Amino acid sequence: GKYFSMEAQADTPDAPADAEHAPFFTRVGDALVPGEIAQGGWGPTLGGQVVGGLLARAVEALIDDPELIPVRLTVDILRRVATEPVQVSAEVVRVGKRMRALSATMTQHGEVVARASTLHLRPSTQPSDDAWTTPLSMPPMPAAPERFNPAVPMFITAYGKEPAGGGFPWQYDGPRYAWLREIRPLVAGEEMSPFVRAALAVDVTASMTNFTPSGLGFINADYTLALCRLPEGPYIGLAALTHYSAAGIAVGSATLFDARGPIGTGLTTSAANPNFNGIAAPS
Repeated sequence: GKYFSMEAQADTPDAPADAEHAPFFTRVGDALVPGEIAQGGWGPTLGGQVVGGLLARAVEALIDDPELIPVRLTVDILRRVATEPVQVSAEVVRVGKRMRALSATMTQHGEVVARASTLHLRPSTQPSDDAWTTPLSMPPMPAAPERFNPAVPMFITAYGKEPAGGGFPWQYDGPRYAWLREIRPLVAGEEMSPFVRAALAVDVTASMTNFTPSGLGFINADYTLALCRLPEGPYIGLAALTHYSAAGIAVGSATLFDARGPIGTGLTTSAANPNFNGIAAPS
């Protein structure tokens, strides 16, 4: 076929059934307590996707006008967030006739560890003619397994090149894609909104655009989600667009899709990480 795909979450029949939908976080008072599944791939820290998801959730709770569309979310990860309870708050920065700007802050042990800014816009009449854009197409959407593996944070199918001698499909010099869907609540007892699902999904932009043939050599410090509309259906797709880097600093971008087509863009900035996945530290 045109694409090589890999699902990194084969089922584990011996896993307890109630673990399948274990949430990332549980609310205890004013704190959000992470479960083991909330840990990211960079050590005993929270995954960037759940940090952004909680910030998006806090902002969304302050939106009382259902017509407003969240068109931008920028998440700054100011320091590594330990796998310990966090507090998240949000505030309205400005209210206008066609827009609303908000911000959110995540704290841990009284220190700010992450923050976000968002912009919401009111829809209006679409212009009659189309603007030009770079044409993109996605691999076919994967079939869902009979049972999702509870040991992984999400169901993701990566598309790229079959790795020689192991490795990951994005570990080559060429196009890469992904389809993913959330399989558990972000916070226990809450249904995840389309905006929050997109906020979790867009963090994949960093790993998708930062893989090289030798491994994942950059760790992202932020990410931005820009949407023209909210995703429909459970799946969100990403197609890598660009990676530019110099002197250990990288920027990457991807287009986001749902089953209907493109919905927006992901952008991330990253710094070289010499101690991860085969990237040798300078002597």
